[in-house]
Amino acid sequence: MHELSIALSILDAVQDEMDQRGCSTVEAVHLKVGMLSGIVPEALLSAYELAAEQTPLASARLVIEEVPIVIYCSTCQRQQSVPSAQWLCCPVCQEPAAEFVSGRELELCALELPE
Repeated sequence: MHELSIALSILDAVQDEMDQRGCSTVEAVHLKVGMLSGIVPEALLSAYELAAEQTPLASARLVIEEVPIVIYCSTCQRQQSVPSAQWLCCPVCQEPAAEFVSGRELELCALELPE
């Protein structure tokens, strides 16, 4: 389960940011996870909860935004959303995807700090 190693890396990155900012708690950790990243969001949520136990981040929520697959179609000359990871072709002209605009990300994008 590689989600556990990803969760541990997220916790390390958040702890580093907390140390830099002099924060002692975080309310939520926001991630963007692409549909082609190979990460199962539900597994990452479980792994995060397990990894965060007994740490300063034990009560911090993990909020995952799933990023859709967007390709650039050279035939249509525009970006197109792809409805499924099983069909990586332009939904208009059926040209196979050669360039991915989004869908592969794993990005720590925000921390919610207490007021």
